[in-house]
Amino acid sequence: LNEIHTELYITEGDSGDVNKEHELKQIEAASRRNPTEDTPIKCSDIFKPLPEQDESIRNVLTKGVAGIGKTVSVQKFVLDWAEGKTNQDVHLIFPLPFREMNLMKEQKLSLVELLHVFFKEMKEMDISRLEKVLFIFDGLDESRFPLDFQKTVRVCDVTESAPVHVLLINLIKGNLLPSALIWITSRPAAVDQIPSECVHRVTEVRGFNDPQKEEYFRKGVSDQNLANKIITHLKSLRSLYIMCHIPVFCWISAAVLERMLGEAESGEIPKTLSQMYTHFLIIQTNIIREKYLQKQESDEEMLLKLGKLAFQQLEKQNLIFYEEDLRECGIDVTEAAVYSGVCMQIFREEFGLHQSKVYCFVHLSIQEHLAALYVHLNFMKKQRNVLEQNQVCRTLLDVHRSAVDQALGSQTGHLDLFLRFLLGLSLESNQKLLHSLVTQTESSYQNKEETIQYIKKKISEDLHTEKSIN
Repeated sequence: LNEIHTELYITEGDSGDVNKEHELKQIEAASRRNPTEDTPIKCSDIFKPLPEQDESIRNVLTKGVAGIGKTVSVQKFVLDWAEGKTNQDVHLIFPLPFREMNLMKEQKLSLVELLHVFFKEMKEMDISRLEKVLFIFDGLDESRFPLDFQKTVRVCDVTESAPVHVLLINLIKGNLLPSALIWITSRPAAVDQIPSECVHRVTEVRGFNDPQKEEYFRKGVSDQNLANKIITHLKSLRSLYIMCHIPVFCWISAAVLERMLGEAESGEIPKTLSQMYTHFLIIQTNIIREKYLQKQESDEEMLLKLGKLAFQQLEKQNLIFYEEDLRECGIDVTEAAVYSGVCMQIFREEFGLHQSKVYCFVHLSIQEHLAALYVHLNFMKKQRNVLEQNQVCRTLLDVHRSAVDQALGSQTGHLDLFLRFLLGLSLESNQKLLHSLVTQTESSYQNKEETIQYIKKKISEDLHTEKSIN
């Protein structure tokens, strides 16, 4: 982490209105913002008041879009503390990710017992005697707890048993361990679950600024000539360069462009988001093929199963899945282990602090791309529209209409990037790429103009500005 870590741009921000547009639009808006309006803050300083601030800071809420670097910021904060570099006034740090605490949703425990579950070493320690401890609740947006700050019973004793969400609320309110520091991270859409009176500072991880983007590629790509080619290519395509605010997108771009720009005969270099993600999927599938010498049919089967999982969980707005979610999609636990083994760059099986299994796609945008691929292939192979309970449909236009209508009907914009991918996959340039992944039976070229006319009609119907831009 110390060797590869590129510092992220983090700012102090107020807890303004919850942003209901897709995170991609928020990234584009951030790229237009004037940096002089911001108050930059180092990750290690988030609990330190600014010179003009008198009051101490107990609770910090850090927001940022998916893949922007919130969890890595947490890891770097803990590493710097453990190595004695920063925040040495803190005696102990307890990282408690929501994705792991979700598995204890039904249990009643005291705070002491909860800490024993996650940190076996705490058995001999009296937590109430420690002056300064820090609890890090990473991934509020992944929480499956009911967080009702108004009606929750008050708990002040660290040995009193209560449901886990009650302990969390009392820790955040300061009823339990009032001297403890609290750090919560979240995607923007979920931050309003924490009342503003319980937040003493809001910070925002804004990802990489332009110099940091270049630093990332120069650190990550050993051949500096190749790194320069990658940077030049991305700078020439504004929509892709804006996406490079997100470290995960830099990683995907580096994986694709390092391979393509480094080879003399490598085909057309990706110029759009859909092309970049489809190339990434092809590269990962080829790695699987080389590793396991599987037939093409099994690649297709695997992609369709992962696509179904991606689509069904995207509809529910879930980024994190558990065994029961997998079973609903027809994936058993042994298959999931195989998928995470062969597609580690796409799909992950994680073991929590108490060895529970949690599954996720490496990034939300990979989930959105696979979901779009699943919808597209269901029409191409079976003439089914999975957006409308698997109805039989005659043309791809019917699928596109359903997708446009559902994306417009979403309050959170959670289908916006999915829609961009779905429309992109029907273009000829992507159709040719898809042939190396799957066998297709239909041609989708003929519907492009009709889809364009339908979208223009929707825009003319006085859409919300942000939605019409998308």
